[in-house]
Amino acid sequence: MKNITFGRTDTSIVGRWWWTVDRMLLTAILLLIVIGIILLMAAGPAAAGRINADPLHFVRRQFVFLPPALFVIFIVSLLSPQGVRRVALVAFATALLLLMIAPLTGPAIKGATRWVYIGGLSIQPSEFVKPAFAVVSAWMFSEGRMNPNFPGFRVCMVLYAMTAGLLIIQPDFGQTMVISAMWGVQFFLAGLPLILVVVLFALSLVGAVGAYMLLPHVQSRVDRFLNPESGDTYQIEKAMQAFRDGGFLGRGPGEGRVKELLPDSHTDFIFAVAGEEFGLILCLLVVGLFAFVVIRAMSRAMQENNLFVMIGVGGLTVQFGMQALVNMASSLHMMPTKGMTMPFVSYGGSSMLGLALGVGMMLALTRRHVGGVPGSPS
Repeated sequence: MKNITFGRTDTSIVGRWWWTVDRMLLTAILLLIVIGIILLMAAGPAAAGRINADPLHFVRRQFVFLPPALFVIFIVSLLSPQGVRRVALVAFATALLLLMIAPLTGPAIKGATRWVYIGGLSIQPSEFVKPAFAVVSAWMFSEGRMNPNFPGFRVCMVLYAMTAGLLIIQPDFGQTMVISAMWGVQFFLAGLPLILVVVLFALSLVGAVGAYMLLPHVQSRVDRFLNPESGDTYQIEKAMQAFRDGGFLGRGPGEGRVKELLPDSHTDFIFAVAGEEFGLILCLLVVGLFAFVVIRAMSRAMQENNLFVMIGVGGLTVQFGMQALVNMASSLHMMPTKGMTMPFVSYGGSSMLGLALGVGMMLALTRRHVGGVPGSPS
């Protein structure tokens, strides 16, 4: 059997994709997926034991979602910028509809209604609305800048208000914070007046203070962060113990013990599992991979002459990096705890598929272009 190779003269769809996609960015994403599989195999059995399930319950479920996620990354990364916009628009409209349905029909889990059940599958619409919103808002911003008669800024304001409002109703302030940071960066990249950026930042601070004053669970998390003696800090104490026990090299694969005591060791606190079993070495590798993805994608975006591509990649990158930052900072007690998955590392089907959509669009928009034709070798 002949080896399958792609020469630079290969004009097939896959051949053009291989020579135009950012292979270093793709490699970093695949490495994160591999690390996630390893860490889930370490944390999954303990989590499964707490619900009296088969030890490989969570591992098997994650492997069910892995092939579709890789397929989504590949297929979406083949698209042109116009194709990315169309996919994002459909995904955004669908996710918004599901966000409206979730509080009405979804089950309340830990005081929040964030899930919709369709055909026996549980879907978290917020995971899909984030990347879709990033691209749709970039589209509106760029159209508004290119065509003064198009109300791009006003449309973006309405879309942001709708999305943030539906997330707050659930309530899900973590995801609201992520899309707000993402949208703020896009606002800046679009070159809109600095005074408006300052006003939006001030409004964000007012919203944060309002959430603290009016919502007991937000106040409780902030108070426990500032004063650990003011409430239950069990999970963060165990997470910090995991990092201390792991040290520089870790206790070894499968040798961690804190994961047996951490209820969310396979999701929100999987970084603590990495710290205990593989030590500072793996933690720094994970941080480095996330930093590489953010810096690499942003640098590619800054080289673009296409305003939509620059703003879109900027938004997708901030969303990806912000989600990783919140997860790691929560585990390290650097911010109030917030349930948020680590991209491609934590367990979660909706999270993996939503991130696959976002990364696929990021790879599509950062592909090399010649003469304005997406996907052409350079």
